[in-house]
Amino acid sequence: MTEPLVVIVVYVPHHDSDAVRRVLDEAGAGRIGDYRGCSWSTSGTGRFTPLAGAQPTIGAVGEPEQVAEDRIEVVAPRSRARQIVEAMLAGHPYEEPAYHVIPVLTLDQL
Repeated sequence: MTEPLVVIVVYVPHHDSDAVRRVLDEAGAGRIGDYRGCSWSTSGTGRFTPLAGAQPTIGAVGEPEQVAEDRIEVVAPRSRARQIVEAMLAGHPYEEPAYHVIPVLTLDQL
């Protein structure tokens, strides 16, 4: 049986996507068989309003903001997910990145 996997999803300003993908790869995410650096992305618009106390990378406190962002998805071994997410957070330009981690069922687990 293969090791349990997760999908890590993170939203990144478009101009920083390649850098965050590199961080994810270097941390061990995106490995599928004999391939590394595997990811999937789609573009969209992120919206947020920084609250008092925030130090936004983009925008200003109290002002609604819209940013061209990419949704990046990578697979990762469950046993390394925390270290990978910590590396992604350290390499992400936002003060509070939006991300989530989803458990995966592989063919062996069905």
